[in-house]
Amino acid sequence: MANPTSTPADSGAARRRRLGDRRAWATVAMLVVGIGALWLQNAVVPFEKPFWGLFDNQLDLGVYRAGAQTVLDGHKLYDAKLLGQMDYTYTPFSIIWFVPFALMSELVARFVWIAGILAALYATVMVSLRSLGRTPTLGLRFAAAMLVAVLMLFEPVRTTIWYGQINVFLMAVVLADLLRRDDSRLRGVATGFTAGIKLTPMLFAVYLLAIRKTRAALGVVVGFVVSVLIGFAILPSTSWEYWTSKLRDSNRVGTPQTPGNQSIRGMLANLGETNEPNGLLWLALALLGLALGLAAAVVAHRAGQELLALSIVGMTSCAISPMSWGHHWVWFVPLLVFALNWIFDAGRGIASRLVVGVLAVGGFLAAFSWRTYLGYPTWQFNQTRDDAYLIGLFFKHGAVRWLDWFVYEPYVWIFVVTCVAVLIGRRALAEPASGGVAAH
Repeated sequence: MANPTSTPADSGAARRRRLGDRRAWATVAMLVVGIGALWLQNAVVPFEKPFWGLFDNQLDLGVYRAGAQTVLDGHKLYDAKLLGQMDYTYTPFSIIWFVPFALMSELVARFVWIAGILAALYATVMVSLRSLGRTPTLGLRFAAAMLVAVLMLFEPVRTTIWYGQINVFLMAVVLADLLRRDDSRLRGVATGFTAGIKLTPMLFAVYLLAIRKTRAALGVVVGFVVSVLIGFAILPSTSWEYWTSKLRDSNRVGTPQTPGNQSIRGMLANLGETNEPNGLLWLALALLGLALGLAAAVVAHRAGQELLALSIVGMTSCAISPMSWGHHWVWFVPLLVFALNWIFDAGRGIASRLVVGVLAVGGFLAAFSWRTYLGYPTWQFNQTRDDAYLIGLFFKHGAVRWLDWFVYEPYVWIFVVTCVAVLIGRRALAEPASGGVAAH
């Protein structure tokens, strides 16, 4: 029975107190999650472990800096063996972005690059959440910061930080560009510039054509062409060499039969134990993967789930590429943000939230930074090391032979399962939330 002395003001104050209490508990819970993720990261490999610690190594950043220094010194970029063993694999245009880091000391360059990766991860999470209709409140920003700590447990993200890789930056630019309003005149151009650094983002132009966003697709092409022209303007002979010969040599990136090669071609090479997998079979499976990825992305787009669509296109580019290292699959980041938003959306049906939750947990575990410790001297990165911490589920191959089809290439299977789930659940995707959003 209602209290006859209560007033609407009293009821409103009580609701505000309850809401404040829920937000306080949510903040504490998120803080615990963030701290727990950092603790788990340290348990995988101690932060202070020489070379193998999360913020050590920075091999790829060293290659970027060495490549830029090679150009500054007037030497041939694609003939040089950088750091004594590495080839430069990106376009001549990319050198522009690495020159500032060549001019820094190694310590400063490492600090700036790692800080940039963390900032790009945070920006990716926030851009993703805003595209999903979330208001960027202080609480949401705090949740995004704690989520970055969780995302670092993904092998692709951890390895990106550890190597000093570029993929998180490219992903952040693509999402910020293509999640803009359709009437943005320059939509697609920034994505074209990322393709001018690393070719795989050109697949987004194909996706944009598939959803009839011709102007944005043209923007990607224009951005790419401009980047190529800039490359020729600053390094004409080097650009000619790259676009006429070096581009076709996929072995410059790495050999196909490598546990870390998380592509369809890598799957054929690793399971077939060969560095020369059947070319026709790879082409057929790559075309099938392309069709599957684009079909799922178009379905997600038509359902109004653009973040999901772009995540799928990003994964498709990794799956069909001749060589895709684990750290190329940073597209799991916006995919997980999409999944978490769906799970915590109180307006969604309990069944669909449960299904997405199961898929998200399974994907997270498959892409987790699983450690394989070798407590004996091995040849790693052109020198003998006393021990080794190998990161990724794909290093567990052989433990259960009949599961090697999955363990060797978990990221390809995450891609396949995601696409199939989208195609099967297309009706659920298109259904609007019935109202209400879980507290955040």
